[in-house]
Amino acid sequence: MSEPQGSEGTTRRLPVIERAAEPDRRDPAAYGPPHVPDAGTGGGERRFWSARRVPTALVALLLLLGSGIFLYDIAAVRAHRPAMHWRRELSRQLAARPLDDTWVLIGAGVAAALGLWLIVLAATPGLRRVLPMRRTDPDVRAGLHRDAAAMVLRDRAMEVAGVQSARVRVKRTKADVRAVSHFRELEDVRDDLDATLTEAIRGLGLARPPALSVHVTRTTRKKG
Repeated sequence: MSEPQGSEGTTRRLPVIERAAEPDRRDPAAYGPPHVPDAGTGGGERRFWSARRVPTALVALLLLLGSGIFLYDIAAVRAHRPAMHWRRELSRQLAARPLDDTWVLIGAGVAAALGLWLIVLAATPGLRRVLPMRRTDPDVRAGLHRDAAAMVLRDRAMEVAGVQSARVRVKRTKADVRAVSHFRELEDVRDDLDATLTEAIRGLGLARPPALSVHVTRTTRKKG
């Protein structure tokens, strides 16, 4: 047998294309949820602004009615017809009553109160019952309702051994938990509630986690 004859009797190695490193399928971090920052990094989140649909609709309706009435009265006067009776009476009362009159002061107070109310609505965000959550994506902003947060904390509190019932009230800066225990020492139950609910509050992902306040009392048994 004869050996195959190359160009110079040598073998050349072909170039090798290295494959990109693939994530380890056994590593849960490779396909898990995105990293959630710590609670201290989300303090800049502000509250959601309310649309204020009801006050806006009331103000728009009042302005529309007032403008329509005044426009009709002015058109009537331009058409050489007498002005409305209420406008003539209002003009006479304003010309005759002094500034320190009781009804003048009451009207001025009501107008000032309405104006202050509108200024407060325009300068405050509202939606106090929605707690802002930490951002994991710059384009997504989420919020959690207080009742939903209270329900989650209550369910976690009921999982603690010794807790018979629990009532949770979540505010902007505080989570008030009142539990009733029917067995175990109260201090032990309180310590377990502190640990469990602290972890639960951290898991809610709130931008400003509320401070936890736990009160545990003993159940009262009926004698009969």
